Amino acid sequence: MTVTTKTWKEDLASLVDDTGINHYYTNGGGDDDAIEMNKTRIDEFVVVGDESVGVEEPFKDQVKEFLKASGEMVLELGKGCRDIVQQSFGDEVKFVVKKCEDNWDKVSGKLSFMNDYLPEDRDPAQAWPIVFFVFFIALSVLLVNTEPRIPKIPPKEVYLHPPSASRVQLPDGRHLAYHEQGVPADRARFSLIAPHSFLSSRLADVKTLFPSGIPGVKDSLLEEFGVRLVTYDLPGFGESDPHPGRSLNSSALDILDLADAVSMKDKFWVVGFSGGAMHAWAALRYIPDRLAGAAMFAPVVNPYDSSMSKEERYKTWERWTARRKLMYFLARRFPSFLSYFYRRSFLSGKHGQLDKWLSLSLGEKDRTLLEQSRFEEFWQRDVEESVRQGNPKPFKEEAVLQVSNWGFSLSDIQYQKKLQGKGILPWLKSIYGKAETEWTGFLNPIHIWQGMDDQVVSPSTTEFVHRLLPGATIHKLPIEGHFSFFYFCDECHRQIFSTLFGTPQGPIIIPEPEQPSTEENLDHNSTQTDLEEEAHASEFTCPIAANFGRYIWAMPGYRTQF
Repeated sequence: MTVTTKTWKEDLASLVDDTGINHYYTNGGGDDDAIEMNKTRIDEFVVVGDESVGVEEPFKDQVKEFLKASGEMVLELGKGCRDIVQQSFGDEVKFVVKKCEDNWDKVSGKLSFMNDYLPEDRDPAQAWPIVFFVFFIALSVLLVNTEPRIPKIPPKEVYLHPPSASRVQLPDGRHLAYHEQGVPADRARFSLIAPHSFLSSRLADVKTLFPSGIPGVKDSLLEEFGVRLVTYDLPGFGESDPHPGRSLNSSALDILDLADAVSMKDKFWVVGFSGGAMHAWAALRYIPDRLAGAAMFAPVVNPYDSSMSKEERYKTWERWTARRKLMYFLARRFPSFLSYFYRRSFLSGKHGQLDKWLSLSLGEKDRTLLEQSRFEEFWQRDVEESVRQGNPKPFKEEAVLQVSNWGFSLSDIQYQKKLQGKGILPWLKSIYGKAETEWTGFLNPIHIWQGMDDQVVSPSTTEFVHRLLPGATIHKLPIEGHFSFFYFCDECHRQIFSTLFGTPQGPIIIPEPEQPSTEENLDHNSTQTDLEEEAHASEFTCPIAANFGRYIWAMPGYRTQF
């Protein structure tokens, strides 16, 4: 019996791969060609010590095998999902599946030509899922990496300007900072006082310090209409002292005291824009006798006003952002939390965007305005003055004032009979009494301008105001937003003044005192000389007569009588 023996290298070669060649060995030796082939197979391995390590497979082949395995897994997953659906729903989806299969057959038949682009040894059912998967990954990477990378510009620091305001002392000892623009007090035909809105101040433009009452209004226009415009910092804003117990009643009294301090002896107009309208409403309620009229622009109201119907309240809130609704809720229920949000935004010491800080949604024209460089300069300077004191308390007070009980209703501003009191006795007096009926409220004109694309103060708010104040004149602006009509619009400002004051007449002309003519001066001087000579001569003849002449000359009115 012949015994075949193999070396360990021949055994290793047979385990690695079967070449299909049978090797026969005899006692006398073996085939040299077969041994050489085995040596070739063994050379594909590198022997390290007593272990053999295979040559590493190329990376390209590894990727191909991975994609192939992934395709098979996706295919099996799809089959498994199909089986689950069939087992779960049974015959209920057979009709849908059949329809889908028919449509799939039609689509796949039309797209079968794309299989020609695949390698011949690739199954389309496995290849196409891999192709789509890779395409999806590549598209996602391209979308992420091809976005323009704009370098992030650090926010600008808030600059604290030196004090520059004129200030008046109020009866309670506080100081109120104000700014004047337009014609002097003695030449003004019309005087305006404008309380500013939230996160604003008496100032606006950087270079010319235009009052924020009407941002961008020109001196030439004020001169043309003879207007004197006065703006002031609310208590705790800008350079004004804080008020320990702020209310809308105290706000109206501040306006009255300011008017007296700056010599507004006649009636004046009050201007209210956005949040500043809250203080203008208070002036109409508490000091109506001092006001000639009111000009309102997108005026705010109390969103929790009890006079609002359910529909009016919904329309007031519907255009607001979720963050803004949260801020109003906090102002009404948890005002102490507002300080945290304010310190992280406009009290952080850095500038930011108006719409983000105040949680505003803006229309098209408002966004266009906010992108202009002059508005950015105005906004930054106005904010720097507004947050000068760095205290969140006045801002918190301003927010709480809007959502709390105002102490009056807008309907109280309407001109109406004064209530005599409750009970039967006042009623009997009103019937049988001979006293004249007392009236209360504001009778002078109220003009309200409202942009119909305003996303900050909804146009429905003005409709609510008009329901309570039917005597007010409403000016609807079809394409205007919250800021676009009131800020930096020369034509709009002219339209406003023309509506309020009519044809421009310029400032009041003060007549100069008449100077006497030259001939009158000569006659007067000669007469005076003659009298003095006569009196001097009489001194030598009659001292009494001389003294009497001096006495007559010193008497008032003697010169004119002579």
